[in-house]
Amino acid sequence: MEDQKQCTVVRTGQYEGIQGGLFGAGISAQSAGATGLCLHRLVMPAGTRGRPHLHEGHESAIFIQSGRVDVWHGEGLAEHVVLHAGDYLYIPADTPHMPVNNGIEDMVCLVARTDPDEQEGVRLLDLPAWLEAQVSPLPVGAG
Repeated sequence: MEDQKQCTVVRTGQYEGIQGGLFGAGISAQSAGATGLCLHRLVMPAGTRGRPHLHEGHESAIFIQSGRVDVWHGEGLAEHVVLHAGDYLYIPADTPHMPVNNGIEDMVCLVARTDPDEQEGVRLLDLPAWLEAQVSPLPVGAG
């Protein structure tokens, strides 16, 4: 007889991502035994930013629940988009990106990735010098 799969309920905890932001420990390999996806809730406080990073070999999809966020992305973080509540963003695998919350309220979003591990595929990048003056001074949790 084939092994029966079981559904897993995860009662969210919190952790700070190495890329910045406060993540609700949602569905992942670590929390639920996921093998092909990861789903988390991210809160980015007003006046903070994430660290420039990419997800090696994995796609990401983001849904903005509340607030707004600027996302710098692409080679050298040269591209820019502003997302508002109700917007979705697709980030291809290996694409550099950095969220910045210059707003006055926290930004809350759902983040899904094809990487079932919470943090293993995150690769931090350097902040381009030309962008330093345009973004919040410190990433979430720095300093």
